[in-house]
Amino acid sequence: MTDIQQKTAVVTGAAGFIGFHISKRLLDEGWRVVGFDCMSDYYDVSLKHKRESILFGNASYRSVHENVETKNLLMELFAEERPDLVIHLAAQAGVRYSIDNPRAYLESNILGTFELLEAARAYPPRHMLLASTSSAYGANEVMPYKETAKADNQMSFYAATKKSTENMAHSYSHLFNLPTTMFRFFTVYGPWGRPDMALFKFTKAILTGEPIDVYNHGEMSRDFTYIDDLVNGMWLLINAVPKSFSKTDENYQSHDNMSPVAPFRVVNIGNSKPEKLTDFIEAIEKSLGIAAIKNLMPIQAGDVPATWADTSLLEDLTGYRPKTNLEDGVRSFVRWYLNFYQVECQ
Repeated sequence: MTDIQQKTAVVTGAAGFIGFHISKRLLDEGWRVVGFDCMSDYYDVSLKHKRESILFGNASYRSVHENVETKNLLMELFAEERPDLVIHLAAQAGVRYSIDNPRAYLESNILGTFELLEAARAYPPRHMLLASTSSAYGANEVMPYKETAKADNQMSFYAATKKSTENMAHSYSHLFNLPTTMFRFFTVYGPWGRPDMALFKFTKAILTGEPIDVYNHGEMSRDFTYIDDLVNGMWLLINAVPKSFSKTDENYQSHDNMSPVAPFRVVNIGNSKPEKLTDFIEAIEKSLGIAAIKNLMPIQAGDVPATWADTSLLEDLTGYRPKTNLEDGVRSFVRWYLNFYQVECQ
């Protein structure tokens, strides 16, 4: 950083998978980071504490362990910190969990985002970056997914809450002139990943000789995005601050997907290369040197058979295109997993 005064970022969900990585990047770049995380037990809390212990290695990191939806708590934090940047990642994640526990998504995703928007309304940051999801595209079958495409038919309550936060953020952006970028992430994976996600679960099961559940009989494809590529895209978009413009602007028709009534846009961050689930499993098998025992199953409620990101807007705004190939990314995760859990692979 070249600024004399250190800039401050509030990162919600800072002890989570993506939150940890972007917080570390901000700290490495000279920012002060206020990490906000409730340390929920949705998955192994010790993993969150270990991530955060790395962040605590930098004196510019401050931690707040509270629920994001707690009334006025973020308001008080913003009043104290007056952040330059907000990155909102705190949310209840998981498509399948949302079927059995929808209230957790209502409280964390909807109410939590409302509390954040109210705090930003009172103490406006220079830029807000809010996490959405590729699941917002729902039943849309036109691929690759473009940010300008309609996204009206979400397939899970998780996706519905995330699309709702996009609409909420747009209204606040319009009403209170809050520069806002929504990210639609596409199946993020890599070191320090979530134990409830396929790569983590498959690696653990293969190592212990247990079968893995392969949904839709393997006829699935995902736009797998390596964590470093995602963080690079987020980092570069920090300075791509949306600005209001008029429909009379001569560039309006070609001006990405910027809202015509607010400093607001949606940006895909994906690898722009859908991979078959069977190829994903083969990459894990190759990295481990062990064949998986596959339990072929029908597609689960809430799942979509394929995702594919159009990342041309990200490249137009930042000059960056995610580039990590699946085999290299999976190998990096497996290397981390074996080291972290002190597992010897035969």
